[in-house]
Amino acid sequence: MLTGKTAVLAVTGSIAAYKIANLARMLKKLHCNVYVLMTENATNFINPITFESLVGNKCLVDTFDRNFQYSVEHVAIAKQADVVLVAPASANVIGKLANGIADDMLTTTVMACPCKKIVSPAMNHNMFHNPIVQDNIEKLKRFGYEIVAPDRGMLANGDVGDGRMPEENVLLEYIVREIAYEKDLVGKKVLVTAGATREAIDPVRFITNHSSGKMGIAIAKAAMLRGADVTLVKAHTDVAAPMFVNCIDVTSAADMFDVVSDCSSEADIIIKAAAVADYTPVIVADNKIKKSDGDVQISLKRTQDILKYLGENKKTGQIICGFSMETENVLENSKKKLFSKNCDLICANSIKSEGAGFGVDTNVVTMITRTDCTELEMMSKGCVAHKILDKIKTL
Repeated sequence: MLTGKTAVLAVTGSIAAYKIANLARMLKKLHCNVYVLMTENATNFINPITFESLVGNKCLVDTFDRNFQYSVEHVAIAKQADVVLVAPASANVIGKLANGIADDMLTTTVMACPCKKIVSPAMNHNMFHNPIVQDNIEKLKRFGYEIVAPDRGMLANGDVGDGRMPEENVLLEYIVREIAYEKDLVGKKVLVTAGATREAIDPVRFITNHSSGKMGIAIAKAAMLRGADVTLVKAHTDVAAPMFVNCIDVTSAADMFDVVSDCSSEADIIIKAAAVADYTPVIVADNKIKKSDGDVQISLKRTQDILKYLGENKKTGQIICGFSMETENVLENSKKKLFSKNCDLICANSIKSEGAGFGVDTNVVTMITRTDCTELEMMSKGCVAHKILDKIKTL
């Protein structure tokens, strides 16, 4: 995913420095080229050899180290960098960066980097809330630095407060969002539905389906990574919503319809990937017709057709993509759906196809427009998501 990309990790003097070793490993697994910069204080918490062993590049600490490959080391790395993450970021280094002080390898290199710079503060709760530190953080924001809000929890000294550096997977998501994909959807508003709606029979039971929500969530994440402003309307899913999207949780088909109808007018692209329960149960029994075992009779009332509503109310220039999961006559039935729902694109698959369907991490999809059909080979749902967005861009 990050092949050909270079990330610079700038590590300062904080107990949280040990977490960056795992972050470096995670980046290398994504084939990212990683350079690590450390302050002298940081070397008291973790040895530079650890980073050198993980990333395969010299860990830089001393500005005047003569054992380097390039004539001006900090400038050479700055030219290569696609993103810089300062984590953990101490109050001292935050203050230096905010006020233009470059007196070591880390601050000198960070200031020489023209790329996006992300700062993750990590310090004692009271220090983090010191007005001077907060003023320096605000100053960095004005200069275009992105600040990762610290977590709240137990700190190194046993106090409880906000000042903890987030876990490595969170920091990784900030880096991936910045450099993984071209931002070809910047300025676009994308509305995605995902998951399985649930229709209550009584306070205990409900009607639903086997959808895991993985495909819809993969689409939401892919659109976000490509720069779109994404709203995810999420029913029940087996996986968590991605970071950096506006997630609205719903339960029933009626809930989803209400939210989608409210949000649809603002969207440039709408992708309905949710598996909506088509029927909602209605209790029709009363005391006179209850069965002898105490069960009640239930009728099923068809829920609002969300995709049809979207097609009937499509705005000028808006693109609507639906999904069609069939057991037979996949292409024929999906083409009918394309026209009857007034969609621009239908992504069709068969639950009988190996590697496709509910719950799995792969999918086999045929993308159908009014003029052509494109059959995709089996691939991860993340890859399918990007193929769908690529197709939408051509419409």
